[in-house]
Amino acid sequence: MVKKALLGIIAVGVIILLFKYCGFKNDSGITVIEESALIQEQIRNVGKLVVTEGHFSEVITYKNTKKGFLNIFDAEKKAIVIVNAEVTVGYDLSQIKYDIDETNKTITILNIPKEEIKINPDLKYYDIEQNGFNEFGGEDYNKINKQVRESLAKKIEKSSLKSNAQNRLISELGKILILTNTMGWTLKYNGQQVDNQRLNDGIF
Repeated sequence: MVKKALLGIIAVGVIILLFKYCGFKNDSGITVIEESALIQEQIRNVGKLVVTEGHFSEVITYKNTKKGFLNIFDAEKKAIVIVNAEVTVGYDLSQIKYDIDETNKTITILNIPKEEIKINPDLKYYDIEQNGFNEFGGEDYNKINKQVRESLAKKIEKSSLKSNAQNRLISELGKILILTNTMGWTLKYNGQQVDNQRLNDGIF
């Protein structure tokens, strides 16, 4: 992840050097429109799916009891479920919305898409116990799947997965800030100007 971030910063640096070189060679050849096009190109470059992956494991014991024949006895069924789940938290930056004001040399980010959390659990069942009066069926498996997803959602909230994904998001958006600052443009979000300090504070 660090390597990719460094490569991204280097790429932005190359763009900036090219921009400055062109400006040195022909001051009249660099226009606000060309600057605007360069910024839009940079936004397209970061407009990809930024994904952070994580792995979670847990063991769940599922039990269900109901009355058996003529309510004479309790019929119980149970199983131990081993869960291994791959989880991804991503931002589809191709959905980012922005406005460019060429007159005032300002780019305003209007909307950043909410993170998308995908949970792909692999469930394995062990020690299944049941009888003819209370057997496993589709409803049981649906309940287990729901229980697994709710448990994993809580673990994700307590983990660093979402914050890591947000750090990657800020790293990508920081490339836009570097370019706009170099060209004398202003970057805004939520009605406020974005600078390095606000970016580090997680304004996005």
